[in-house]
Amino acid sequence: MGKLFVKKSIPALVAEAHEEGEHNLKRTLGPKSLVALGIGAIIGAGLFSITGGAAANNAGPAITISFIIAALGCAFAGLCYAEFASMIPVAGSAYTYSYATMGEFIAWIIGWDLVLEYAVGAATVSISWSRYLVKFLGYFDLHLPPSLTMSPYDSVTLLDGTIVHGFINLPAIFIVILMSLLLVRGTKESAGFNNLIVAIKIAVVLIFIFLGWQYINWDNYTPYIPNNTGEFGEYGFSGVIRAAAVVFFAYIGFDAVSTAAQEAKNPKRDMPIGILVSLAICTVLYLLFAHVMTGVANYTEFKGQDGIAPVAVAIDHMGKADATGVITPAYPWLNMGIVLAILAGYSSVILVMLMGQSRVFFSMSKDGLIPPVFSAVHKRFRTPAKSNLLFMLFVSLFAAFVPARVVGEMTSIGTLFAFILVCLGVLVMRRTMPDLPRGFKTPWVPVVPLLGIATCLFMMVFLPLDTWLRLLIWLAIGFVIYFGYSRKHSKLGNPNNPDK
Repeated sequence: MGKLFVKKSIPALVAEAHEEGEHNLKRTLGPKSLVALGIGAIIGAGLFSITGGAAANNAGPAITISFIIAALGCAFAGLCYAEFASMIPVAGSAYTYSYATMGEFIAWIIGWDLVLEYAVGAATVSISWSRYLVKFLGYFDLHLPPSLTMSPYDSVTLLDGTIVHGFINLPAIFIVILMSLLLVRGTKESAGFNNLIVAIKIAVVLIFIFLGWQYINWDNYTPYIPNNTGEFGEYGFSGVIRAAAVVFFAYIGFDAVSTAAQEAKNPKRDMPIGILVSLAICTVLYLLFAHVMTGVANYTEFKGQDGIAPVAVAIDHMGKADATGVITPAYPWLNMGIVLAILAGYSSVILVMLMGQSRVFFSMSKDGLIPPVFSAVHKRFRTPAKSNLLFMLFVSLFAAFVPARVVGEMTSIGTLFAFILVCLGVLVMRRTMPDLPRGFKTPWVPVVPLLGIATCLFMMVFLPLDTWLRLLIWLAIGFVIYFGYSRKHSKLGNPNNPDK
């Protein structure tokens, strides 16, 4: 049992972080790039697609309160991530933190769990990217064959009633390959591309807020919290909380900043900046976006909408009404801008997720828990190129042939689970190693970590039962791999390991 919970020492991890050589990652990221990395991972299409649905079905105009509650849950976890990132500036994120605080077995669980958030999440996002690319090309009367933009398990009914079944999702493969090759080329180049697309989607969000503000109908905010219908989660207080659990998904990604710790120029100072500033910026944008969206159109008008449709409804209300009450939209081009922002947002999310997963596996491989191919560093680019290419193959195959609905909410439950372990890790470290130097200290310990644990666990409870079952099955597969391979090859837990 002792081998299961063997821990990595903090001094050894810090020494590892400062090693230089061809077997280590290249430090190229400053605070601005880390903030952009966080924003790139956080702002995806979730903001455009789920805000209207959560307002229509759960919270009404009080969706802004739901965003604040979700942001608080993320903030508690973000403060704990920031402390760890300043103490242990090593690639691996929650996996590395758990290895130092709770031992190898818990670290394996969280590392395996992060596959849900990163690799599986990247595949899911790439499928949605394909759908929006088809929509964007349609604005220019360009149409890809439907059979080449869907998995074999999906189908679409054409205008003439013909049902076309999918064969392979080529656009999804394309974006995964493109982002993977960028990562192979180098972190600096990937960060530059990410900065560009982050600028595009922030610009579109700000344009929506600025143009929409003048068309707000303040009567749409009454009542601000609609009365509960008698069903739990449909308006009222329970609806606001249910909506918080829903919109929490739009915040997922800021933790991916911590996976880049070993590529940061000054991780002790810059990692907390990257995590907390990106989360703060996105929270402000989310609140303003939701406020404008539910102000220009009544929340009930978003019912039954999906994709970008909720935002399209709001844009259609940005105009002047004639004598009959019919509104002529003043900015019909904005819908195209929203689709462009979604494509940019999804691209950066895929990039950061693929980067995060390869960095987690880089650390796990260096520890001997998975094969050494995942920690092989390219001699010229100083990136885990082989790992990037392997994930490119896995994720692109998944994106090409598996429908997005299979993954569902697995990404979210995996993320919440990771947040809980990081918050718990801060409590453990404060008790076991209180004098260890920290570049950033989580305030109000133990209150903040306990609130982080409680908030994330509370939101996990609101997820469907089948999502919990999938998590348990996924962890069971991970246990088989750990006891079949990892425990025997662990460099720390197996002193007789010939590779040590």
